[in-house]
Amino acid sequence: MNNSTTNLIIGAGLSGLSFAYFSNNQDYLIIEKESEAGGYCRTIKNPEYVWDFAGHFYHFKREKYKALFESLVEPDQIIHQSKNTKIFYKNQLIDYPFQTNIHQLPKGDFIDCLYDLFTKDANADYHDFLEMLYTKFGKSITEKFLRPYNEKLYATDLSKLDRDAMGRFFPYADLEAIIRNMKESQAKTYNDTFLYLKKGTGYFIDKLYQKIDRSKVKLNTTVAKIDVKNHIATLSDGSEIKYQNLINTIPFNQFLKLLNSSENNNQTTVNPAKLADELSFNKVLVLNLGFDAPSPRFTQEHWVYFPDKTLNFYRIGFYNNILSQPKLSTYVEIGFSKNAKIDAEVELQKALEGMKKVGIIDDSMKLVDKNLLVMDPAYVHISTKEDQVVKDFQAELEDKNIYNLGRYGKWTYNSMEDCMELADQLANRSL
Repeated sequence: MNNSTTNLIIGAGLSGLSFAYFSNNQDYLIIEKESEAGGYCRTIKNPEYVWDFAGHFYHFKREKYKALFESLVEPDQIIHQSKNTKIFYKNQLIDYPFQTNIHQLPKGDFIDCLYDLFTKDANADYHDFLEMLYTKFGKSITEKFLRPYNEKLYATDLSKLDRDAMGRFFPYADLEAIIRNMKESQAKTYNDTFLYLKKGTGYFIDKLYQKIDRSKVKLNTTVAKIDVKNHIATLSDGSEIKYQNLINTIPFNQFLKLLNSSENNNQTTVNPAKLADELSFNKVLVLNLGFDAPSPRFTQEHWVYFPDKTLNFYRIGFYNNILSQPKLSTYVEIGFSKNAKIDAEVELQKALEGMKKVGIIDDSMKLVDKNLLVMDPAYVHISTKEDQVVKDFQAELEDKNIYNLGRYGKWTYNSMEDCMELADQLANRSL
């Protein structure tokens, strides 16, 4: 393997592979710490159940990337679904999103939500995510669902998040839309329909990987440090790679630690180690669980949201309902702060108790197989101050031929298709 390359790519996840694919056979080298490609878009190899690294589904809005997906994957492997998602509220299943379906709530809760919608100050200013929820949706909608659910998801004080932390992915709705939806469902979200694969999300990644020159991929290897001035990356095996451009797709907080040296600190206006420690995010414990029988209650839902804080999970997805399979197969997601110590087996027992409580499983069902994993980081916490620091520093790094890609490399909130598009755009820039 050459000790120099035009484009050194850190990470063989969707963003790194997409950059290589769209580079049209330009010179590149991919460094990947795992023994296989895919990153968080991998599918666990299980003979009986289909499990991903949490639920990852394809929502294509751009024909170019949908066409690529369909060209690489056999048509009989693709499942087209209209999203069926619910909110578990006081032992009822309410249509998602909550704010446009308050008419489905118990009468007293519906009246509370409707009254607060009419009496809230529509002209009030708001400065953070929590204030945005109260201002746009009123006290009742916020406290019955939006606040508890998002606190479980992000595992942080919501007032620390930027007012637009979720961007287009947050289902906003004005009073007129909420009222109109009471008679006829008009609620639309970015992922009303989605594509999935019989062999799991990772099957597309595997197909994309087959289009990459595998001689230009170094698995089971990490980057140990980066010499920004001289464009040299030192690998975990001690070898050095001279690069013209460096494309980072691993989490930005982890990447920053590769820049932490006295030589690099003289090259940048930001202390990389200090910024890495300041960046906020959550971790998510994912419990992939396979049972010997179908759920007695949840027979059609694709995923369900749980705002109830007596339950440790915030969302559960049902692979078997998406795939039309008979035996219950789920992913259970539990949020933690970035410094939390996680005992996966303890959380599993709590989750199983909660799943019985809400009717997902019963005492007659047996847990046949499981896969427990921690996504670290999972969701980045976007705050106004930190977001601007990250953007400014990443722009500074681009002046030094270092480019960041993907949800975690860019340290943002986006979709898989967004990752593909940004990789495509960067690969076709004159770097």
